[in-house]
Amino acid sequence: MPAAFRRWSRRLAVLLLLSLMMASLARADGLVELDVSLDPASRAFKASARLSPAEGDFRFLLHESLRVTGASAGGRALSAEAQRGPAGFRQWRIRQAAGGAPLQIDYAGQLPPLDLQRDHRSVLQRMPPMSSPEGSYLPAGSGWYPQAREMFGYRLRLSLPGEQRGLVAGKLLAETLPARPGEPYRASFEMRQPTDGIDLMAGPWRVREKRVAREGAPPLVLRTYFAAALDATPGLAEAWLDDSAAYIRRYSGEIGDYPYDNFSVVAGPLPTGFGMPTLTYLGEAVVRLPFIRKTSLGHEVLHNWWGNGVYVDYARGNWSEGLTTFMADYAYKLGESPTAAAEMRLGWLRDALALPADAQPALRDFRSRSHGAEAAVGYGKAAMLFVMLQDRIGEAAFREGIRSLWARQRFRTAGWGELQAAFEGASGQALGPFFEAWLKQRALPAVRIDAARADGRQLTLDLAQDGPPHPLRLPVEISAPGRREMRWVSLDGPRARVSLELSFTPESVRLDPDTRVWRRLPPGSLPPILRQWTGAAAPRLVNAAADTDTRASVDALARRLLENAPTGAPLASALSGREPVILAGTHAEVDRALATAGLPPRPVEVASRGSAQVWTLAAAGTHSAPVAVISGRDAAALAALERGLPHYGAQSWLVFDGGRAIAKGTWPASLPVTQVEGRRTAGH
Repeated sequence: MPAAFRRWSRRLAVLLLLSLMMASLARADGLVELDVSLDPASRAFKASARLSPAEGDFRFLLHESLRVTGASAGGRALSAEAQRGPAGFRQWRIRQAAGGAPLQIDYAGQLPPLDLQRDHRSVLQRMPPMSSPEGSYLPAGSGWYPQAREMFGYRLRLSLPGEQRGLVAGKLLAETLPARPGEPYRASFEMRQPTDGIDLMAGPWRVREKRVAREGAPPLVLRTYFAAALDATPGLAEAWLDDSAAYIRRYSGEIGDYPYDNFSVVAGPLPTGFGMPTLTYLGEAVVRLPFIRKTSLGHEVLHNWWGNGVYVDYARGNWSEGLTTFMADYAYKLGESPTAAAEMRLGWLRDALALPADAQPALRDFRSRSHGAEAAVGYGKAAMLFVMLQDRIGEAAFREGIRSLWARQRFRTAGWGELQAAFEGASGQALGPFFEAWLKQRALPAVRIDAARADGRQLTLDLAQDGPPHPLRLPVEISAPGRREMRWVSLDGPRARVSLELSFTPESVRLDPDTRVWRRLPPGSLPPILRQWTGAAAPRLVNAAADTDTRASVDALARRLLENAPTGAPLASALSGREPVILAGTHAEVDRALATAGLPPRPVEVASRGSAQVWTLAAAGTHSAPVAVISGRDAAALAALERGLPHYGAQSWLVFDGGRAIAKGTWPASLPVTQVEGRRTAGH
């Protein structure tokens, strides 16, 4: 027998034995078992699934590119009937006999090609399973496998061409690298903890591995899956491995032990930033950027505790993005400086206030990020809830509540009610009114100081809030020449009078100067930012371009930039309304339109810089509508903004060189100061 044949025979025997063993285990432990073969060059997909659905007819969805080729249970063939399903899917029905034998479903097809034209916004929408030699991504929910239960564990074996590598979330059980050209890559994975879906990814990746010893636990296995050019960048893979280990140590200390024994960083061609159990899938275009490793990586690592370790009860609202944003993104800014943290809080509030009030869902209704209003609520407002909660109960009680939540709910589902119970137990405070208001109310409270009076060193404040009352704990900055003191006051109803004894005679007060409370700010306190236009319900587009190519570039940019389709209008009539207006065209066309309408000229911050410039104008006496101006050197300069500009909603002005932003900023604004009236006394 030739040596090559002997090696193939031994490998086949091992694979058959492993298959029988795993089939037996699947029957014993209830895990879904999948055998998957994928050829990205031809996009050919073939799979077998073994699962145990409830007795009776089993109905499930597969992507329209896939068809059931066979079904059986206990060695007996079963019929599979195709039925109409939702758009992009086909529903299948398999009639089962009683008896409880595991069901085997064989299915195959040719997947759609990887869509490299998708931007950051479109990858947040439902995507089909896609495959190409440069990368394959089969997301959970795309119908690439039959799903019998909402939560399940699984065991998966994967076969790919030899130059490809692939993975799913879970523990890597075995891996066989090709010994010679033409042999496949094989790997098997297991996820014993319940999960709600399986994401499969593959690509022409180089794999690096690092093992980190852990006390009382198996070594932590860290991996990077990078394309050759990324992998060849000196020190890049090592930095991602080291930082992954550091984040896992950090959150193990803050919350509780890391719930898995491995973590992988996968860089794919799609502009993604997804966190799954045991891995994160990032767009390869950003992997070289150090700030991504210092921010986004920690966020995705933390999701192994919140979202993938404690599951979200989506019917009661998604709390995990807010808590993860608070403990990752916000914590990193706080570690940088108090000023950086304050700027982040202001940014959250600015994003929310830039959107129509009636477009913002209640926090309890947030499920996932699909547009600007949901992101502002589900990430910004939710993170601010935890800022306000920590201010209310104290840092020590907050830390205890976090550890209690993890200990109680690890690998269990939790809603906002479970979070409330954990923090009530840690603080000894009844937090029902706090959570009730911030989860259910859509409107932001408008808080103000109606009067500030001093009698010597005693300060009396009359506070008020409009709208449904929120339980508020508010910082107040009290000032006099050479003196400044911060005090906290409470406002639980529409009005309250508060008296404070000070060590000096106050002259002015400012309410919540560092934005620690989610509230509606007075007019003029915030600068106009692009989010007001991108998330507008009925934006107006003034296309100032004369030639066909430039007009087409403006229209295409508007479609990509705006969440809702704009209405075209002449500039004069658009300015007389109240809906946000976008004026776009070449430099000369924009300058003429501004002059004709009596609008301010191009600001010095952007003038004569780059290939394209963007800036905002608040509503003023000369025009009722807020205006955003997009000005390009030519049609190509405007077209180059399509990918980059939608990511800069928090800015008031930008300068682009091609598709790259080379300068940006927000217009200055400040919170109002209230002068203190009353009797002055000597002293300080």
